[in-house]
Parts: sequence; structure tokens; C-alpha cells
Amino acid sequence: MAEKRKLHILEDEELDDPILSVVNAVDVFLVIIAILFIIVMENPLNPFNSDKVIVVKNPGEANMEMTIKDGEKMEKYQSTGKIGQGEGMKAGVTYRLKDGSFVYVPEDKPAGP
Repeated sequence: MAEKRKLHILEDEELDDPILSVVNAVDVFLVIIAILFIIVMENPLNPFNSDKVIVVKNPGEANMEMTIKDGEKMEKYQSTGKIGQGEGMKAGVTYRLKDGSFVYVPEDKPAGP
């Protein structure tokens, strides 16, 4: 009987130990940090990625933004809502396929004068 009582007292002391709650809190913070690290690495604009990425925000809207990341260089463009104009020449033809995708076909260079 004394042996059972002694075991019960040791279990109560372990449950009241404040270090155990600190260890549990550290475990929770490690899990949170791991989740945040995964989220940062999955972001296409993360600073550790050297890929070429284009992100379009609010496409077709008046407040459309386009972010272009090429390695370490990042440029941001904002729509003004105005229609562009200028001089140039036809560079090719774009076709819409039945599945909704687009195909760009460049034209041959015109013969020189």
C-alpha cells in the first residue's frame, strides 16, 4: 500500500512541474515556425527562389497590378486604366483554341527595301 501511495505522490509532482508546460509551449512554437517556413517557401515571390515569375493581381480591373520577378530583380507595374498608343508594326497573330488557350504565331520578317 505504501508503494502505491509513493507512486501516486511522484505522479502528482510530475503533473505540477512548470518545466513540462514550458517544454510543451516550445514544441507548439516549433510547429508554428515550421508551418510559416513552408508558407514562405511556397510563395512564388519568396526571396530564396531564383525563378522567373509573373504575378498578376486583380486581372482586368482598373486597379490591376503586375509583379515581375527575374532572379533577384523585382519590378512592379500598376495599371493606369488608359489605353496605350504608339507606333509600331504587326509582329504576329494570336489564335484562341477550342480549349480556351492562346497560341501566338510570329510573322516572318518583312523583306528589306
